[in-house]
Amino acid sequence: MYISFVTEYNKNLYVSRWLLLITFLVSIMIVVGGLTRLTDSGLSITKWDLVSGLIPPLNEKAWINSFSLYKEIPEYILENSSMTLDQFKYIYWWEYAHRILGRIIGLFYLLPLLYFTFKKVIQKDFILPFYSILLLILLQGFVGWYMVKSGLTENTDVSHYRLSLHLTLAFIILICLFWSYLKINYQKTERVFKSIPFNLPTIFVILLLLQISVGALVSGLDAGQIYQTWPLMNEAYYPDDSKLKDLFSLVALETPSLVQFIHRNIAYLIIFLFLWIVTLVYKNDAYNHLKKTIQVVFIFLSIQIFLGVFTVISGAQIVLASMHQIGSIFLITSSLVLVFKNSTN
Repeated sequence: MYISFVTEYNKNLYVSRWLLLITFLVSIMIVVGGLTRLTDSGLSITKWDLVSGLIPPLNEKAWINSFSLYKEIPEYILENSSMTLDQFKYIYWWEYAHRILGRIIGLFYLLPLLYFTFKKVIQKDFILPFYSILLLILLQGFVGWYMVKSGLTENTDVSHYRLSLHLTLAFIILICLFWSYLKINYQKTERVFKSIPFNLPTIFVILLLLQISVGALVSGLDAGQIYQTWPLMNEAYYPDDSKLKDLFSLVALETPSLVQFIHRNIAYLIIFLFLWIVTLVYKNDAYNHLKKTIQVVFIFLSIQIFLGVFTVISGAQIVLASMHQIGSIFLITSSLVLVFKNSTN
């Protein structure tokens, strides 16, 4: 019986470490992807070669050939016609790192998954979730190319809708991975704890994911480079370049100032919801098991608010904007721990 327990423990240990590794790699991928966007590097590689794309240009002739392909797209013709080969190399390496990391994640997830399946290491309850994550990873590769494709013909940039889809899917994969990690590592406790009503922590995470999606729209429209004031947008709560009725139409998602306005107000809603959760937890001793997690979420939420404000004030300065995206990773993973503890009883 003891040997059986140790064997089962080792199996869970291997799987949990693998999940944690992939979660970390996906987090790095999100950060690199954000920097690829912030440096306007996403269209530097105009072809998607799954195998041959592993090899970057290795000599001057290869670099010139890659640069010539870039010169054919609207981004170069209309915006970067004065770009030098050295400047092209800079944006190329960002996009190359992003694509290579995507392939690494795919292999590091697929190969151990097949091995664990063959060796019957994975518990039956996790087979379907793990292979569903694999499908999401494959879908993410397609969505990535679908996004890049939108900027190669008529536009000087990728579709902000496709950019948002790409980032949102990345966070969904991150959430699925980290949730699986939590489920494998922390069994349901025998003691019954009281759960926060109305699934408020879950709603909190959903709002965070929505905010991340809208944040990608802000990035795609360069909406962070306008209205560089807070808490007002210049001298008004509502942007003065739009009509109020536009907020309730699809025009809102096409107008940079309105997208920034939506992003700000979802943040206020998130803060309000979190304060509601905090009030419930600290007014009832039945929620004592959640207090430490609430404190961690509070720290990351406070940092994220601080970074968000200064990103706006700076006009989306690249370091602050990247730190703001990194903050979203810590905030959503710590919030998932809150959801998990709230549902474990």
